[in-house]
Amino acid sequence: MIWHNFKQQYLVRFWSPVPAVIAAGILSAFYFGVTGTFWAVTGEFTRWGGHILQWLGVDVSHWGYFQVIGLQGSPLTRIDGVMILGMFAGCLSAALWANNIKLRLPQHRIRVFQAIVGGIIAGFGARLAMGCNLAAFFTGIPQFSLHAWFFAIATAIGSLAGAKVSLLPIFRIPVQLQKVSAAQPLNQSSTRARRHFRIGMLLLIVFVLWAASMALNEPKLGYAALFGLAFGLIIERAQVCFTSAFRDLWITGRTQMAKAIIAGMAVGTIGVYGYVQLGMDPKIFWAGPNAVIGGLLFGFGIVLAGGCETGWMYRAVEGQVHFWLVGLGNIIGSTLLALVWDDLAPTLVMNFDKINLLNALGPQGGLLATYIMLGVFLALVIWWEKYFFAHKAHQALQTART
Repeated sequence: MIWHNFKQQYLVRFWSPVPAVIAAGILSAFYFGVTGTFWAVTGEFTRWGGHILQWLGVDVSHWGYFQVIGLQGSPLTRIDGVMILGMFAGCLSAALWANNIKLRLPQHRIRVFQAIVGGIIAGFGARLAMGCNLAAFFTGIPQFSLHAWFFAIATAIGSLAGAKVSLLPIFRIPVQLQKVSAAQPLNQSSTRARRHFRIGMLLLIVFVLWAASMALNEPKLGYAALFGLAFGLIIERAQVCFTSAFRDLWITGRTQMAKAIIAGMAVGTIGVYGYVQLGMDPKIFWAGPNAVIGGLLFGFGIVLAGGCETGWMYRAVEGQVHFWLVGLGNIIGSTLLALVWDDLAPTLVMNFDKINLLNALGPQGGLLATYIMLGVFLALVIWWEKYFFAHKAHQALQTART
């Protein structure tokens, strides 16, 4: 009975997003402290694109972007690579526990277009800004890099534009109604659910054993794999998606995920600050136009595609083909950015400073400034929520009167 209750409560049911995202923020800080790197995915996806080009016979060794981020080794020998493998394993395990895996094809050709084009735009923008939603919100801001604030503000604006475009008539799919004589029962196979749960547990155990064996020879790789596994479990069970946070903010006025993300950044910030005070160096990137332009493109792209880096990863393993295409678009877009990096970087990136708020404002000043800006973000989200629903209520009242 105890195991059954635990299984239903914590493994099968979805998790509340606020504590889950806070847990992700805490884990991201520990991930920095243990591995010396930060929680991000699009940089590694760009390397995957580089490897694919190499296999096709394209020499990318002279590309400036790969000289910046590195292309040595393979996904099995890089910290980011094994972390992402862990995320996929965690997402798949969690989806199997909940019997939430089913092949689902895109409903319309326009969705295929949105997935690929939106994914390409988002991938291009993320790498132009040297970060995605994870590398900016969960690592760039907590690591006190000013570029992440530029990216975050631009992403919010870009997502608003993406929300408006996605509501255009061309993207509306006609709903086909089907006449039925009675309610259709839900087909839920208990046998299939038990089988999927066991497969999910087996996958989890096998991956943990593999990560533990790897940690014996390469501790950071093993730990990164385990962190990735935890990240994957969290984002799938809590359905953590930055796209839905921004899209819901603008279209429905729902702010729960946005508030959860701000809370996650807040707890991650104090954790990273502690490690920096112990002597670790945060990862700081160029605070140039690339961060703004990249954020605008990224925000627009994720809403058009319907998924960000976290969102498409867990939805893809759940069997939603749409998000396979989003992921493919991300890799294509980030690789395209690597192709044109040498043309863009001198103007948009390299001539601008890497600004560390802890150095610019002092340790206490940088920490205080970060929390003040997070507080401003939270206040704006709360204000928008109240304004949105007050405006909707006013419109409903006006409609009723007419």
